[in-house]
Amino acid sequence: MPAIVHRSVCPYDCPDACGLLVAVENGHAISVSGDPDHPVTRGLLCPKMNRYERTVHSPRRLTTPLRRTGAKGEGVFEVISWDEAISSICSRWREIIAGHGAEAILPYSYAGTMGLVQRNAGHPFFHKLGAARLERTICSPAKDAGWKTLMGDTPGMDHGEIEQSDLVILWGINAVSTSIHAMRDARTARKNGACLWAIDTYRTPTCDAVDEAFLIRPGSDGALALSMLHVIAREGLQDQEFIAANVLGFEALKANILPECAPARMAEVCGLAAEVIERLARAYARAKAPFIRLGSGLTRYGNGAMTVRTIGGLPAVVGAWSKPGGGMFIGTSTGGAFPLQSVTREDFMVGTPRLVSMNQLGEALTELEDPPVMSLYVYHSNPAAIAPDQNAVIQGLEREELFTVVHERFLTDTARYADIILPATSSLEHADIYRCYGSYQAQRCGAVIPPVGEAKSNWEVFALLATGMGWDEPFFRLSADELIELLLVEETPWRSATVTERLRRGEPVMLTPPTEPKREWRTPSGRIEILNVREIEPLPRLLPTHAEGDGYPLRLQPAATPFALNSSFYEQDDLRLKQSCMELMMNREDAEARGLADGQEVTACNDRGAVRFMLRISERVPAGTVVTEGVWWREFIPGNRGVNALTSQRLTDGGRGSTLYDVTVEVRGGVADFGSAQSVPRAESKESLSTSFHASAAAPKTAPFPSCSSERCS
Repeated sequence: MPAIVHRSVCPYDCPDACGLLVAVENGHAISVSGDPDHPVTRGLLCPKMNRYERTVHSPRRLTTPLRRTGAKGEGVFEVISWDEAISSICSRWREIIAGHGAEAILPYSYAGTMGLVQRNAGHPFFHKLGAARLERTICSPAKDAGWKTLMGDTPGMDHGEIEQSDLVILWGINAVSTSIHAMRDARTARKNGACLWAIDTYRTPTCDAVDEAFLIRPGSDGALALSMLHVIAREGLQDQEFIAANVLGFEALKANILPECAPARMAEVCGLAAEVIERLARAYARAKAPFIRLGSGLTRYGNGAMTVRTIGGLPAVVGAWSKPGGGMFIGTSTGGAFPLQSVTREDFMVGTPRLVSMNQLGEALTELEDPPVMSLYVYHSNPAAIAPDQNAVIQGLEREELFTVVHERFLTDTARYADIILPATSSLEHADIYRCYGSYQAQRCGAVIPPVGEAKSNWEVFALLATGMGWDEPFFRLSADELIELLLVEETPWRSATVTERLRRGEPVMLTPPTEPKREWRTPSGRIEILNVREIEPLPRLLPTHAEGDGYPLRLQPAATPFALNSSFYEQDDLRLKQSCMELMMNREDAEARGLADGQEVTACNDRGAVRFMLRISERVPAGTVVTEGVWWREFIPGNRGVNALTSQRLTDGGRGSTLYDVTVEVRGGVADFGSAQSVPRAESKESLSTSFHASAAAPKTAPFPSCSSERCS
């Protein structure tokens, strides 16, 4: 029987929700390619999804329910039936509810799938159960908070306008690894005559693809933006006419904040020479239609929301918003296009159960508040690897009284601590509907192959659990397709009748924001609010990062790789081998100061833990910064802890987001395996080695290497 090609959608946490063409033969996906008729994908897929069938049919797939028989974390299980699994879970939950209340049960999920039904399938169940609520803010809520402070509910501009820009700045986004279609569109702008810049903390592959790259100290993006604003105001390069009609607070910023932000002063903060900052500011202000594509990484610091708010002042002050191709793009929000409450069912919730930050899971599992977390249900996430402060998370997962259920496709770090594992479907095995956040595109898809083994979708499992809990709620008897129809049947200004019918047929469509971007500022004042009197900080200003007071000399930058997405895709051997191993990139100057050699094992440590890496000396990394790419499974790394043993549970200044990039460490040679969450004393000297350089200039010399007095760090 010849292969049949089906349309589907990439389910992963990426801006584009790419359209897929899946060739299926005898119930197996034999190839996956990009849909050339998809308005965003246009046939182009990233290296991860080009072989997605290898994930779907991986020999590592979990195909039956499992019950733990070994120690927690050991990964030893026995096969059980679905009936046994559901009965065991519901029985244990009834005991926990009787003894501690339903708030002792905590769900944990995030963006392992972006489908509106399967991603949100647990919400109605846990609302009705009365479980604790999870504050899902690990990615980039600080970006949204910063935008909202400045722009209110103004929708994001059409990213396609980038092709009309004459100056494109990829600021804090490694588009080659994380947003390949944004990179493609930026290259189109370049072919049309635009100058292409990148601003980042180390020389990423994106920096190789632009005209100029500017490397700054981690967390100093706001300082650079303020200094550029200083130059623009000082030299009268602002668009006074646009400001008068559209901007609130520029004069207040100019009088109260900018005098302290001269390039000579901010150069020390951000690591760029004063003359480079001045050149950047002048070129930006004189561009006809400058376009800033803002990434998420720069928001994962203690000052993340303020950083977005500050950078957002640049297009406002030069009037970029009035020009086709000008402005700033942080993403799109299409929440109004689909009535998600018909799936999430907040009406099932009684009262206001406690809210637990997913960024502080370690604290929630170990500090044992009243009631303590007695059960954790994890689906489409891997918190043992991706959550901050890994040592604290694992300490919590090791609690014998904690009943952990994991619904997963693979034996991840988290699944190894489960009491019950439930096999999960891939996106090719269930129905869903997707919207993207890099444009205004949406698409529905159905299952194109049968479930692998006994795998079940999120929605199927929660329907079984509802029955197991004895609920007679008709909602839990609906199918995934019926839930999708609930999202489509209600009319919204975002979708015409024709668009809705095309969605029903599985075609990719473009949604239409009810407010046209760049034509109306949806803020209380009706203007872009550089001055926002409703905020504790009424004006943008320079805020420090959390790690500036931590006392370790090197800024650690966890970063993206083209061959994985957070902890996803490590099941594919070929993709994993392209990353070689869990490396730590370090500038030669820093390595020589520590007596370290390329290719040797090293240990990075701070107050929270110690992690083993293979050292790679690289001039792509400025002195004072070290970089590691990917979030590796412990199965494949030299020690028993990953990079998040070094990150903290501290939150951003707005949006309560993670501060995964706000980290300092010391690095020493040798092997150490510190599996507990004991404290690692900081270095005696707080003198920072942090330096950065403009891509066309040599790095400045660093300060003398500070000694480290810790036994675990020495």
